[in-house]
Amino acid sequence: MIANAELLPVITPAKPANPANEVAKKLTGRDYVSWSAISTFRTCPLKYKFRYVDGLPEESVSAALIFGTGIHSAVEQHFQAILSGEERPNVERLMFAYRSAWLPHDPDAIQFGSAETRASLDALAGKMLTAFLNSPAASVQGRVLGVEEEIRGMLVEGVPDLYGRVDLLTEDSDSLVITDIKTSRGKWSAEQIEDSSEQLLLYSHLASEISAGKTIQTRFLVLTKTKEPVIEEHVREVTPAAVKRTLAGVESVWRAVQAGVFYPAPSTISCSSCGYRAACRAWAG
Repeated sequence: MIANAELLPVITPAKPANPANEVAKKLTGRDYVSWSAISTFRTCPLKYKFRYVDGLPEESVSAALIFGTGIHSAVEQHFQAILSGEERPNVERLMFAYRSAWLPHDPDAIQFGSAETRASLDALAGKMLTAFLNSPAASVQGRVLGVEEEIRGMLVEGVPDLYGRVDLLTEDSDSLVITDIKTSRGKWSAEQIEDSSEQLLLYSHLASEISAGKTIQTRFLVLTKTKEPVIEEHVREVTPAAVKRTLAGVESVWRAVQAGVFYPAPSTISCSSCGYRAACRAWAG
């Protein structure tokens, strides 16, 4: 939801139809690409095919994914209250939002880690959300423009529109800040910040039309899943060179998708929690 309805046409301006959108719709049933889809292809092209081209349901879902979604929803509820001018929710209300993320999933299809249980994750969520509410990150510098705000536009000619949702959009007198909310097993390194920056670089490219001459910054709000949770904020200014490199990567992914370049990419990290393991084993090219 955005603070000022007049901003919505600016964030998603009316433009001539993008011919690549129809190509995307024929291939995937969606007339756009998302960062999630791009990331999936880069992790495993065959997983991309199963999910976005074939539309196969996943056999299982990782508890870590649901947990992250729940924390994400809870933190967004906090900023939504600020946007709406409502009383800020306490940890009990945030926990309700967190627990709601588990409801759509079949308990038998949830894959827990070796040391995880639903009870242990719920307890951890409570500690993380309490740490968040007690941290400076729970306050906003400037004003909130939007929470979970839709953004869409063409990035590169010949590539479908990018569609996404900005977790938190804020501004002050000098800057427009695009925030992504993350959970992490530990504190982020400089390499993790760099490796995770591409999604926000793309969003910043689309949001540049409403910057009104302001500096655009990207910000990661990271809640760690450590015994004593830590709330980190990593803010970076957007550079044209970084955006150009990211756009080139998106174009390369789309060209591969159009060409039907799908193959498995075995990984000890990714494969263990993948919901397409049976489909992958049955795939013969």
